[in-house]
Amino acid sequence: MFLKKIVLSGAFAGLMGSAAFAADCGPSGKSVRILGSDFPAIQAVSGAAEANCAGSAGEFTINLRDNTRDMMNQALTPNPAEYTSVIVANSTLTQLMNDDLVRPLDDYVAKYGQNLKPTQLITINGKVMAVAFMANSQHLFSRTDILEKAGVDGVPSSVEDMVAAAEKIRAAGVMEYPIVMNMKVGWNVGEVFNLFFLANGGEMFKQGSAEPNVNSPEGVAALNSIKSLLEYTHPDHLSHASNETQALWESGQAAMAIMWGSRGAAVLDAEGSTEEVTSNTVLSAAPTAGGGSVPAATLWWDGITIAKNIPDEDAEATFAALVSGLTSDLMEEHNDKAIWLIDGFKPGPAAAGVAQSAAGGAKPYPMIPYINLMHNALGSELVDFYKGDESAEDALADVEAAYRTSAKEAGFLQ
Repeated sequence: MFLKKIVLSGAFAGLMGSAAFAADCGPSGKSVRILGSDFPAIQAVSGAAEANCAGSAGEFTINLRDNTRDMMNQALTPNPAEYTSVIVANSTLTQLMNDDLVRPLDDYVAKYGQNLKPTQLITINGKVMAVAFMANSQHLFSRTDILEKAGVDGVPSSVEDMVAAAEKIRAAGVMEYPIVMNMKVGWNVGEVFNLFFLANGGEMFKQGSAEPNVNSPEGVAALNSIKSLLEYTHPDHLSHASNETQALWESGQAAMAIMWGSRGAAVLDAEGSTEEVTSNTVLSAAPTAGGGSVPAATLWWDGITIAKNIPDEDAEATFAALVSGLTSDLMEEHNDKAIWLIDGFKPGPAAAGVAQSAAGGAKPYPMIPYINLMHNALGSELVDFYKGDESAEDALADVEAAYRTSAKEAGFLQ
């Protein structure tokens, strides 16, 4: 079993600088096959790798899609694996490592990592297992013109402020459903609970064990905070993920949103929205909850891994291709598409919310072997509470029961 927790704060520091680097694509004539999620930052990284190294590869394919977490383990299990690299985040690295499907990168870093910074190297049990290229977190998006129209003084900083502002907006007849959140049944429901549970000081598991610990006062407080916000969200919020909430924002149908920082640049640009929306959108730290001071957010990184079940020369060529694009040259074209951990990044307005959430003490998403099992249980078992069919305590008891079943099957609990 690998290291239970990794502190990610270092990955959010030292973002400025510049570097010059000539692409070295490693062994020629090899196969490079990349799997990742489909959003602008990963499109930029994989596209740079292709532009630099497709000409020297025998095969170069990129598959960017939604819900890669649902198929990545299956894709890397055969020998040879279907892909030579999966672009992962905190939680999906643990998912792959649990099944021993990715390889250490230390030798490749030594050979091709001249442009990498120490804060990009995700080290577990003394071995580099991933190279991070961007940071991410949830935070608050606010429409200052709508807040002002409803008589709200300033941008909300807490859940309680958001609820009070939403009530004023509704009472003034400005907007019936002023709040949007990523509450789609499944992964998103689980993640929203994580935000507010950690902000309330909760610990997912009992100290030093895989025993669940979410049916607690902190768990109940988290659910009550979330439900207070849902009173002001669109009635179909349980079908909303990032694409839906971004669309609602850009079409002017929301005044406050808790969304991912990786959506900030897309929300602030002119594409798909209006000047009225973009010029009045402000990005700030995620709200605090329950009188606390910790933002209701989790800190994340996205980065590259290399599959274990592939020929060594394919692995080397894939690593070389991917890191060839992680340079200041990428920043010149794609600076505003992410909160980059790459030399040359110049934080702009789109980075403000993530930076403020991190500075406010937002907690890293837990990197422990059994977190995915807990996340899945949260995503499926909390829905009845949000629908009003179950109490907070009963819903959390169901979460712990579902988690225990899967954790026993996986060998984490007796």
